[in-house]
Amino acid sequence: MTEHGSFPRPMDDGGADHLKPSLKLPSLVLPATDGSEVCLAGLPGRSVVAVYPWTGRPGHANPPDWDLIPGAHGSTPELEGFRDLSSAFAAGGARIFGLSRQTTAYQREMVVRLRVPFPILSDAEGRFTAALALPSFVTGGEIYLKRLTLVIGDGSIKTVFYPVHEPARHANDVLLWLQQR
Repeated sequence: MTEHGSFPRPMDDGGADHLKPSLKLPSLVLPATDGSEVCLAGLPGRSVVAVYPWTGRPGHANPPDWDLIPGAHGSTPELEGFRDLSSAFAAGGARIFGLSRQTTAYQREMVVRLRVPFPILSDAEGRFTAALALPSFVTGGEIYLKRLTLVIGDGSIKTVFYPVHEPARHANDVLLWLQQR
């Protein structure tokens, strides 16, 4: 039993094994919910990028078979965790970003509804996903990213959290990792 009831937990399938510390990020610009365009490879200092599959909307059905896909559930509580700890991340010198394959227009609704104080990046075209070979899955004919978090610094990966077993508690784990370094 997980924090999400009986939804299946993700397993480490090796899908992020190639995302090693010091791996350079691709120089790609992604649209953000705050109206900016962000090139993660060009950011100075440390950033946390919470990659998630999809956020639902009240009154709208989940994608097909969502309840059966390990790790699919949990994006809203995960982003709320980062939201609630955003000042602690900032105090430690780390920016936060979310990233999914949803469009910026779709993501903006979620940002307002959940009061998310950090930019959510859209990789709707899948260029960032392809450049880093991010782990993904398909349901209902759509590609979704598997949940993982990248801690990046000065254009390269510092560490990767994958898989994320407890999305609602994940921000705490990432913050603790940052505070210990």
